[in-house]
Amino acid sequence: MGSVLSAVFSAPPHQIPAPELAWLLSSVYIGAIIGAPTCGWLADRYGRRLVLAGCLAWLSLASLGAAYSAEALPLGIFRGLSGVALGAFPPLMVAYLAEIMPASRRGMLLFIVSALAFLGPPLGIFLIRVTASLQPLGMESWRWAFVAGSLGAAITAVFFLWLPESPRWLREGQQGQSPGQRSDASASRWAASPTAIRLRSRVSDGSSTYQATDWKTPRSRHGVRLALVYSLNFLSPWFSVGFILVSGALLVQKGFQLSDTLLYIAVSTMGPTIGSLIASAVVDHVPRRLVLAVCAATMLVAGAMFSVSQTLLPLAAASLLFSICFALYVPALNLYVADLFATRVRAWAIATAWTFNRIGAALLPFVLLPVLKSAGPVAMFSIIAAALVATLALLTFDPI
Repeated sequence: MGSVLSAVFSAPPHQIPAPELAWLLSSVYIGAIIGAPTCGWLADRYGRRLVLAGCLAWLSLASLGAAYSAEALPLGIFRGLSGVALGAFPPLMVAYLAEIMPASRRGMLLFIVSALAFLGPPLGIFLIRVTASLQPLGMESWRWAFVAGSLGAAITAVFFLWLPESPRWLREGQQGQSPGQRSDASASRWAASPTAIRLRSRVSDGSSTYQATDWKTPRSRHGVRLALVYSLNFLSPWFSVGFILVSGALLVQKGFQLSDTLLYIAVSTMGPTIGSLIASAVVDHVPRRLVLAVCAATMLVAGAMFSVSQTLLPLAAASLLFSICFALYVPALNLYVADLFATRVRAWAIATAWTFNRIGAALLPFVLLPVLKSAGPVAMFSIIAAALVATLALLTFDPI
């Protein structure tokens, strides 16, 4: 929705000043800065499943509020509230999946799940395009996307309550409680079930190339790993989210109509699904850092193509390649972080790392949009390129 809102509020009749647009686009990431570490701590204490369901319920209410916002200010407020859940859900979902999946197939299964999740953006944008001329009940098409998201989040929240809790979390027990205690009675009953026993026997903590970090790990090693993953997460939105966020506004600036821009965005968002399905076959056989480095280098080339192209075909090709690579980069980075940290602190580590990701995402509209408007797309891409080069430099370090 960030790309859609960027395009909608960059063109008449909803065009708003650049500072106001920057706040609107950043609001969701500001909320995420609060939501990610808070929900990560709650998930380590009360369980992954319950907190994930709560995030979805919160997202449903906030999205409904965004759909009925009359002006940019209340829309930004509700987007910020949505960000509380959106900032927490991806890292907690990675932690949950990493703990219920067999270690030997963790990457493959997570990439398949990511491929299915990546179907959401193109479907949402196609919904906006289809309803653009119809405007059912007098509501604009982008508002219907928020309504659909609210309904989907509410239904999924109910489904989450039927899922089993992470067997590793149940085995570890809540922090600060005796080993036999659990967050609720249903979790205790499921922990003793034959299904849970089979899951615990299949899932091992020894999946990482490294010895997983917990609070007993020496501070030097713990600090090095945290510094690395925090830095990588802070830089990633400057090229992944940043590219997507400004692409809509960039196309409008290059003279494309809003309807063509939305169609282009929808087509380019199909790339992540295709790329994730292809990568799922090999991700468990390639070192995580190598996957990250190849993706970063390819994005550097694709971004340069996009910034200098003036016709739709090369723009679409460059954007598709870029979107495929960042779709591989984000889950690979989350897998890398999950491999580095043990169950006891995994949700907290992934969520706090994701907080730095959201901090970077919250800052980037205030930097990239003014540069785009004042100095043009090439200058804007120089910032994205610098983030990619810094990422490649960090990936040369091995956090032993």
